[in-house]
Amino acid sequence: MASMVPYDRYARALRTWPFGGLGDFFEAPIESLSAPGSTFKMNVEDADDKYVVTAELPGVKRDEIDVELNEGRLSIGVQKKESDEDKGKNYLYKESSEWSATRGVYLKDAAVAGLTAKLEGGVLTVNVPKQAEQANVTKVSID
Repeated sequence: MASMVPYDRYARALRTWPFGGLGDFFEAPIESLSAPGSTFKMNVEDADDKYVVTAELPGVKRDEIDVELNEGRLSIGVQKKESDEDKGKNYLYKESSEWSATRGVYLKDAAVAGLTAKLEGGVLTVNVPKQAEQANVTKVSID
C-alpha cells in the first residue's frame, strides 16, 4: 500500500508529460493572456439619427477618461491611477493597480456638433449624432 500513488497526482503528472504546461497554454482563453484591466467592454448601437456607444468602466473616475472624435474615429481612453490614500496602506496582497486602455471605433458619418458623453454607475455613454452622408466619390473618365 505504501507504493500506491493517489489518482489525482498520477493524472496531473500525465497531463504535464512530456512538454510541461504547454497544453495549458493552448487551452487557456485569449483573455487570460492579457494583463488584468488592460481593456474594457464597449458596445456600439446604430440608433437611427445617432450612434450610442457604451463602455463599461467600473471604478473609473470622470477625470481618468478621455473621449475624442477625430475625422470619424471615436476613441475612448482610460488612465486609471492609484490614489494617494491607497499608497499609504500596508497591503499583503493587492490585485488592483494602475492601468491604461484605449478602444476606438470608426463612425463614417459622425457629426461633431451635438456630441455628448455621460458617466453613470460605471457605464460611459457617448451619443454621436449622424450627419448627412456626403458624396466623396468622383468618377474619372478614362481617355
